[in-house]
Amino acid sequence: MVYSSAVSGADSENGNLPDDPAAQVRNTFRNVRLLVEAAGGTVADIARMTVYLRDLDHRQFVNDAWLEMFPDEDDRPARHTQRADIAARFHIQIEFVAVLEAG
Repeated sequence: MVYSSAVSGADSENGNLPDDPAAQVRNTFRNVRLLVEAAGGTVADIARMTVYLRDLDHRQFVNDAWLEMFPDEDDRPARHTQRADIAARFHIQIEFVAVLEAG
């Protein structure tokens, strides 16, 4: 099993944190993918995601990225989205649990 800590919307190539909430959401989902792949899995192995948003009005950006990452409505992880008082400049953070096959 893989448990993440808070994954942010910093750019994985240069570490920059964009001010734009939509860009942070896209980066965060990309970072989740990179982390689960680095652990030897795929996004199909993700069993649960918890999404923390500074502003729930940004939920649509999450929904767009969610549908892109998990297009099959019959094969998606559990997800909980909630408003949170996350660190300044951050619009989103995600924690996830993935279950990888024993190898």
